[in-house]
Amino acid sequence: MPSRRQFLAGSAVALGAAALSAAPAAAAGPPPGRRPNIVVLLADDLGYGDLGAYGQRLVRTPRLDRIAAEGTRFTQAYAAAAVCAPSRASLLTGLHGGHAPVRENPFGGPQGSLGDDDTTFAEVLRSRGYRTACIGKWGFGPEEPDQASHPNRRGFEEFYGYLTHGHAHQYFPDHLWHNGERVALPENADGGKGVYAVDLIEQRAEAFIAEHADEPFLLYLTPNIPHAPSDIPDAEAYADRPWSTADKGHAAQITRLDTLAGSVVDALRRAGVDRHTLLLVTSDNGPHEEGGVNPDLFDANGPLKGYKRNLYEGGVRVPLLARWPGTVAAGATEDRITPSTDVLPTLAELAGAPAPRDIDGLSLAPLLVGEGAAPAHDHLYWYRNDPGSTARAKAADKGRIDTLAEAVRRDRWKAVRFAPARDRSVPDEQWQFELYDLATDPGETTDVHAAHPGLTEQLTALLRDAWTEPYAREGYGVRLTTPELVFPGEAFTVTAVLTNATAQPWTRPRVRLTAPDGWQAGPVAPEPAEDLAPGAALRTTWRITPPADGTPAAAWTLRAEGSAVHGHHHVRFDAWGTVATPPPPPTADAYLSDLPWLSAANGWGPVERDTSNGKKAAGDGTPISFGGVTYAKGLGVHAPSEIVYHLGGNASRFTSVVGIDDFSARQSAAGGTSAEVWGDGVRLYDSGLLTAAGGPRPVDVDVTGVRLLRLVVRNANSSTSYDHTSWAAAHLRVG
Repeated sequence: MPSRRQFLAGSAVALGAAALSAAPAAAAGPPPGRRPNIVVLLADDLGYGDLGAYGQRLVRTPRLDRIAAEGTRFTQAYAAAAVCAPSRASLLTGLHGGHAPVRENPFGGPQGSLGDDDTTFAEVLRSRGYRTACIGKWGFGPEEPDQASHPNRRGFEEFYGYLTHGHAHQYFPDHLWHNGERVALPENADGGKGVYAVDLIEQRAEAFIAEHADEPFLLYLTPNIPHAPSDIPDAEAYADRPWSTADKGHAAQITRLDTLAGSVVDALRRAGVDRHTLLLVTSDNGPHEEGGVNPDLFDANGPLKGYKRNLYEGGVRVPLLARWPGTVAAGATEDRITPSTDVLPTLAELAGAPAPRDIDGLSLAPLLVGEGAAPAHDHLYWYRNDPGSTARAKAADKGRIDTLAEAVRRDRWKAVRFAPARDRSVPDEQWQFELYDLATDPGETTDVHAAHPGLTEQLTALLRDAWTEPYAREGYGVRLTTPELVFPGEAFTVTAVLTNATAQPWTRPRVRLTAPDGWQAGPVAPEPAEDLAPGAALRTTWRITPPADGTPAAAWTLRAEGSAVHGHHHVRFDAWGTVATPPPPPTADAYLSDLPWLSAANGWGPVERDTSNGKKAAGDGTPISFGGVTYAKGLGVHAPSEIVYHLGGNASRFTSVVGIDDFSARQSAAGGTSAEVWGDGVRLYDSGLLTAAGGPRPVDVDVTGVRLLRLVVRNANSSTSYDHTSWAAAHLRVG
C-alpha cells in the first residue's frame, strides 16, 4: 500500500500508465500534430463598433486590428445575453439563456453561481490533459474558496482575479483571488489609488503562457475593461480630445484592452507556440453608457440599434476574431450566425475532447480549420430580466427597460418581445411583439410583424419553448457522492458515477478512488463495463472506515478519477468530495454562536456570529434586535442558508427567536423568509412566513438524541432581496 494514499480500482482492472497516455489527434478537427493551445480573450462591455476592424475611427486599436487581419473577422457573432453574468455562464457552458444556470445579473440578492452539474469548457478540455487557467473576472459568487462555483471546481486549475460580479467593478481593488487564497494588494504610499488590476491580469497571463508552452493549454483571459467606471492610470493618449473625462477614460480602456491583446500575441511568439495557438477575441455584451460614457460619440454599436441591456442587435451582437496562423484563414470575413454558445463544442472538437450532448452550441471547428462550413443553428434565443436602466438603453426599448424581454433569431428574421412586467408566465397575447428583417433592416428600424402573422406565430412558439426551468442536465464525467459527516472507526459508503453524456460510445470505462492516509477502503460489488453507450453510466461504491484513534476533527478530501476511451482518445475526469469528522459535542449549556459549526452555507457573505448587520463582515455591527428588543447572542444569515452543528446526542433542547431583524427592516419591508430546524434529517420546526411587519417567532424544540442539528432559512417570496434573517439567542440545553 502506498504510504501517502491509496488507489483503489473501481472495476476489474485499473488503467496503467500506458493506457492513460494521449493518443494521436483524430483526423477530424485539428490538423495533424499537437493539439492546439487555446486563448479565449473576453472583453467586458465591448461594443460591435468599438474596434477599428469593425469601423471604429476615434479609438485606436492597432493590435486587435492586426489580429483581425491575421485571422477571420465574424460579422454576425452574438453574446448569449445583454448583460455580463448570464452571458458568461452561457459562454462557459454552451447553454443559451433559456437553459443556462445563470440567467440574470444579481438583483441585490445573492450572486448567481455555477454548480457541480454545470460543465464548463475548461472541464471538457481538462479531460484531454489541457492545462487550464482563468485569469481576470470570473463573475460568479459567492466570494469564498472551496465551493462549487469557484473556478478551481469548474475545471480551471489556476485562477487569478475577481471572483464575483460586483468585485470586478473595482479597477484598484484591495484584494484579488489566487485560487483559494484572498491576496491583499498594496496601496500607493503617495496616496494614489493602488495597483491597477488589469496590469496584474496581463502579467499573470504572460507568465501562464511562458510556464506551460510545452503542454497544451487553455487560457480564459477575462479583463474587466472597458466596463464602467472609466478608471485607468493613464488616459494621456486622449488628453487633447474635447471629450468628457469619462469618455477619455473609456477610450483609454479600450486601447488598454488592445495592448493586452497584443501582449498575448507577443507572449505566444516568445514561447514559440504562436502557430500552435487558436486565439478567440470577443465580448460579453454590447456597449455600456454608465458613469457618464457616451457610446454614441464612439459609434460603439456601429450600424445597430441598442446598447447593453437591450435585446436589439446593438445589445447582443459583438466582435469575434479568430486567429491561428497557418490554420484559420487570414484576412477573411465570416458572416455565419455565431453565438458564444458555440465556443464549448468548438474547443472540444479541436482538442479531441468529449462535449456534452445536451448543450445548445454547435462546433465551428470545420470552418476554422478549413474543412468546410460549420453547421447552422435553427434559431438563437435571448432572455433579459435586469434591474439596471440607463437613458439610451431605456429609449431604445421605448421605456420598457424594466420589463422582462425575450428575443429569437431564425435566419434573417429577428423577433423581440416585452412582457407587461417581470412575469414570463403571462399569456402570449399580453406581450408586445416586434419583428425585423435583418437582411434588409439590420438597424431594426421597421417592425413588420403585422405583415407576417404566420411567422409571428412560429417565432412566438420558439420563444415559449426555449425556456426550461429547471434545465435538467445529464451527468458529465464523474460525480462523487459522499456523506457530510463521518465518525472515527465507523464505516461509511461513497459512490462514484462515470456518465457518458456525449453523443459517442465510450470504451474501457474505469473509476478509482483516492482516500486519505490510513483510511481503510475497498470497492463494494464493482460493476465492470466494457463500454458505455451515450447516456449510460458506470456506478461504483466503496466502503471506507476512518481510523478509530487519532482522527482529529477536520474536513477530509476523497477523489474519484474516471477514465475511458472517447473515439481514439483517452479521457480522464476528476471529482472531489469532502467528508467531515466532527468536533466534540457540547458538554454544557451553550449559545450556538460560541460553538464550532460543521458547515455553513449562506446566501450573502459569511454567517454573522453574535451580530446582525446585513452585508458587513461579522463582528462590526450592532447586536441583534427585533422591535427594539436587543439580543446579545445569535447568528445572522441571508436566505438561502444552512448551518449544521454536531450535538452528538448530548443536547435536550434548542431555543431561539428567529425573524427578519430591525437592521434589515430599516432597509426595506420587502423581505420574506421561512426558518426550519432539522434534527438527523427530520424537520422539527417550521416558522412559516417571516416578514419584518410580522415580527419574529419563538423557537423551542426538543432535540434529545439528535446528532446533527441544521438551521435552515429559505426564501419565501419571489426575490431574495432584503432576506437577511437572524437566529437570536440561539441556545442549547445539554443533559
